Amino acid sequence: MDKQVVEVLAAYEARIAAERSGIGQTDPDGRDMRMRAIGPDAGRFLNILVRSLEAPVVLEIGTSFGHSTIWLAEAAQAANGRLITMEQLDYKSTYARDMAVKAGLGDAVDFQVGDALDLIARLPFKLDFVFLDLWKDLYVPCLDLFYEKLNPGALIVADNMIRPGGDNIRAYARALREKPGIETVLLPVGTGFEVSRFIG
Repeated sequence: MDKQVVEVLAAYEARIAAERSGIGQTDPDGRDMRMRAIGPDAGRFLNILVRSLEAPVVLEIGTSFGHSTIWLAEAAQAANGRLITMEQLDYKSTYARDMAVKAGLGDAVDFQVGDALDLIARLPFKLDFVFLDLWKDLYVPCLDLFYEKLNPGALIVADNMIRPGGDNIRAYARALREKPGIETVLLPVGTGFEVSRFIG
């Protein structure tokens, strides 16, 4: 990885450590500043998966402050692909964009702000990789929308499948297994990754 990328990831990890100590939960305007970020092992895992694909179109649903975005963008750029990342809150997307620019990855990412379901529905192209990490009640509705846009062989990774768990997570796991052409496995990476492949 380029030095710029390594430095940006180190800055994220320092912020994650501070957050776990209870620092920086909100800003003076009362906005939620929690990163809710994946850890470095989960980031490396995503990076390896995306790098295994050829010129992939990668979709991240739930940018937050952009930690996972850096891992995905670096891999997409290395594989001659591109990343589209979606976030509901503009201040989070702006922060993520600034960090991507610092990492030298600004041109590799299309930052979209708005309702995920609307944004997914408007995507005009097929997908090779999807990373799902937003409010858990939206997992199944998102799946129903992007499923129709998957290329054969596309990979789907959903976060938080072991922790915190809950009814919405179980509903997503069931919905995956009901979709034709999906192979899926739960892995103890980070807080739990459900890794699925669309056979087509």
